[in-house]
Amino acid sequence: MNAPRDLSMKTDDVLHVELEVFRQEHRDLDEAIHALIERGTGDQLTIQRLKKQKLRLKDIIAQIEDRLTPDIIA
Repeated sequence: MNAPRDLSMKTDDVLHVELEVFRQEHRDLDEAIHALIERGTGDQLTIQRLKKQKLRLKDIIAQIEDRLTPDIIA
């Protein structure tokens, strides 16, 4: 998750690959959070950290999607 923030230097192909990787990481974190909550094995601090990491991934995903979506001028 230590991806450089400068998306302007990356090609669309690279961004598409990164987007899929980040989406998969986001899904994995979601599953991990749900498993910890259901089993009752995770402490609140761990769950909170995982949720923050998931939110950071969501922000990165949104930035990449914005970069890949062409501007439509009406």
